[in-house]
Amino acid sequence: MNEMAKNLLLWLIIAVVLLTVFQTFNPHSGSSQDMSYTAFAQQVDNGNVASGTITSTAPPTITGKLKDGGSYRTVVPVVGLSTSDLVKQMRDKGVELRQEPADNGFSLLGLIFNWLPIIIFIAVLIWFMRQMQAGSGGRGAMSFGRSRAKLQGEDQVKVNFGDVAGCDEAKEEVGELVEFLRDPGKFQKLGGKIPRGVLMVGPPGTGKTLLAKAIAGEAKVPFFSISGSDFVEMFVGVGASRVRDMFEQAKKHAPCIIFIDEIDAVGRHRGAGMGGGHDEREQTLNQLLVEMDGFEGTEGIIVIAATNRPDVLDPALLRPGRFDRQVVVGLPDVKGRDQILKVHMRKVPTAADVDAMTIARGTPGFSGADLANLVNEAALFAARENAREVRMSHLDRARDKILMGTERRSMAMNDEEKRLTAYHEAGHAIIGRLVPEHDPVYKVTIIPRGRALGVTMYLPEGDRYSMNKVAIESQLCSLYGGRVAEEVIFGHDKVTTGASNDIERATKMARNMATKWGLSDELGPVTYGEEEDEVFIGRSVTQHKSVSNETARKIDEVVRTILDRAYARSKELLTTNIDKLHVMADALLLYETIDARQIDDIMAGREPGPPADWQKPGPTPPPPPRGDAGSAPDKVGKPATQL
Repeated sequence: MNEMAKNLLLWLIIAVVLLTVFQTFNPHSGSSQDMSYTAFAQQVDNGNVASGTITSTAPPTITGKLKDGGSYRTVVPVVGLSTSDLVKQMRDKGVELRQEPADNGFSLLGLIFNWLPIIIFIAVLIWFMRQMQAGSGGRGAMSFGRSRAKLQGEDQVKVNFGDVAGCDEAKEEVGELVEFLRDPGKFQKLGGKIPRGVLMVGPPGTGKTLLAKAIAGEAKVPFFSISGSDFVEMFVGVGASRVRDMFEQAKKHAPCIIFIDEIDAVGRHRGAGMGGGHDEREQTLNQLLVEMDGFEGTEGIIVIAATNRPDVLDPALLRPGRFDRQVVVGLPDVKGRDQILKVHMRKVPTAADVDAMTIARGTPGFSGADLANLVNEAALFAARENAREVRMSHLDRARDKILMGTERRSMAMNDEEKRLTAYHEAGHAIIGRLVPEHDPVYKVTIIPRGRALGVTMYLPEGDRYSMNKVAIESQLCSLYGGRVAEEVIFGHDKVTTGASNDIERATKMARNMATKWGLSDELGPVTYGEEEDEVFIGRSVTQHKSVSNETARKIDEVVRTILDRAYARSKELLTTNIDKLHVMADALLLYETIDARQIDDIMAGREPGPPADWQKPGPTPPPPPRGDAGSAPDKVGKPATQL
């Protein structure tokens, strides 16, 4: 029997008991039938009344039996009627009469019978309200003021530092927290104080929550976890009440860890919103500040919070004594990715050809969550093929799916769309191979993936943390490669909207060169403008204009000059290497997907061979003649050229 059925049965039993009690102690309950006095007098005249009992109350009440076996009850009106006349009339008819004496004393049993139903009802109501308040682990309808933190006991946390990979520096920095929780006296006898709060900062999916659990698992202490959005509700004062309740529970389980995920939801800079000083979120933050600065270090409570927006947190939250230590959990490097992949590959059977380091080198910029998803997608590919092990090919396909999107082979494109897409993607790839300091071309495909009709994927040879001016200008050229190829092959009037995303990204990059990165000779190393893209979620609620109209006009001219120079450079490179452009487009029309090895053959003037997993289809018509392609489609999907 499930929990819902048990609750339903319990309430059914309670209802039956209450009805029984009320029926038992109801003074009007029984088999007696209420009868009007007129009908009663008629029964007396007809001689149908067998017996009667007259009460001494005012007005008198007569109850008794009828000769046919039924019962009756009637009230004698006192206006214009003498009870003695009624008694004489009933005696003349042979009715057996009794007089009930008046009850002038105190009856404990009567008092109990009168008040027992009310007492039972109140008791059931109180029990019901307590069940609502304590139901579902303290999350019932009446428990909105209680903390929603989930408690995991010291034996329930199964994660340890061995399950956390790719962030050795972060593990080393939080290692002393484990030592403090295990042996706080070691630090206290030397006068040392452990940080009361640790703020983990890093992009999404880098393992901040996992690292916090590992700290609790290593120290063998209870672990409270809650999200920043769980504090604030529609009721005023609920957030502050939940903060107080959470710390009260933590003190009862000390030493312990409180983990607040996405603390920027409640710890945002005060005064940034439109709610004023009495904003509920600010009241919650104020209570959190008081609680964190109020408990002593000897209580063994360590608050760990995670966020990917430390810039919007209130300064009072980051001062020494609260979150006085920040641990950066960044994206893993190649060594870290290798360690993370090995952790996740322990959970799936892998073939002998699987090399974690090779995959790690080919996944720069992947977070821990991305790598876990990569291994899972590879396992799903293997399961679809009924394979017993995950092979390297499955991992490569999983990486392509994550980077480029899911293949949409069911999407039917006509020959003109395929040919235009092939030249567009070939233009991206050739420019990417010709310009200096550009990421190598990993794969080119005209199979629709995600929202794009074709994809040119670049894969960096290693982790890159900064870019110079040459590399940025090379990226601008490769972004324009697709549009330039359309213009060179099909003419200026036949250029499509397929390069809209490329143009948008190139424009944004050129503007950053001029206004943020100081890479413009005309403007120099000066920053123009402020970060105003995130109004209402940071510290500012207004936008400020920090450049004059003349400077803004000059910035636009510089941006246009940078883009025109990149466009002209791309056009010159493709015009010079137009033979390679034709060969690569033909290869894409034939094979649909080509990789780095075939691109190397094309750029070296050799005939490209088929891909390793390519299967020759049936007879195919020869590629259409080069030159004008006629009417181009009205719209081409965005080639998701990855940089």
